[in-house]
Amino acid sequence: MELRNKVAIVTGGNGGLGQRICHALAQAGCRVAVVYAQSSEEAKAVASNIGGPEQADAFACDVTDPDQVAALIAAVGDRFGVVDILVNDAAYNKWIPFDDIDALTNDEWSKMLDVNLTGPMLTTKAVVPGMRAQGSGRIVNISSVAGLSPGGSSIGYAVSKAGLIHLTRCMAVGLAPDVLVNCIAPGFLEGTRATANLDVEYTERARLGSLLKRAVDKDDIATQVVEFCRTDSVTGQTLVMDSGRFFH
Repeated sequence: MELRNKVAIVTGGNGGLGQRICHALAQAGCRVAVVYAQSSEEAKAVASNIGGPEQADAFACDVTDPDQVAALIAAVGDRFGVVDILVNDAAYNKWIPFDDIDALTNDEWSKMLDVNLTGPMLTTKAVVPGMRAQGSGRIVNISSVAGLSPGGSSIGYAVSKAGLIHLTRCMAVGLAPDVLVNCIAPGFLEGTRATANLDVEYTERARLGSLLKRAVDKDDIATQVVEFCRTDSVTGQTLVMDSGRFFH
């Protein structure tokens, strides 16, 4: 798909990875909706740095709220036009060791599932009518290697990301042939909200446990998001980008 002048929504667009994705899509010629749940000033700064009001703008949305998601799609449509690309990057995690079952409260479990899995489902359902009407669309989900192997910040996070990977497959089946749906499963990242609260010993093990002995480059992931948006022949796939830790 040619990306120039295409309209892209990036949830979690003001986060450490989301910002890179927004910039990469803008560089490819997209008009970008930088979606945030909090930190409006930061999101507005991201949009401003991308290239001004004609190419990017910030939009508030709680992706777990169907009414807010519907309002987001309407607002982006009024501002830029029909959505061509959706990147589900918004996420929530909390460091809870797997063996500390009591610390995985019902509230924490629900929040992880709501933000990391239900949110992408709601945003996907909201953009699909417009994509189907125009006969094309691209959806890219940002999961985690925690969704492929029992590890990561918590059981709730791992399960939610596993669900997102399978949601990718199921949506690829349901939305073909017009809408292509793919997923990226990053390994350990630095400089993101999702990794900021991880245990220091865990992050060091994650970094040194990879073949490349380093965190994943966020710009590499952003570049791959762009490539998944360009492709006309890949759907339902999950690409692991983790500096060489997990193989599937």
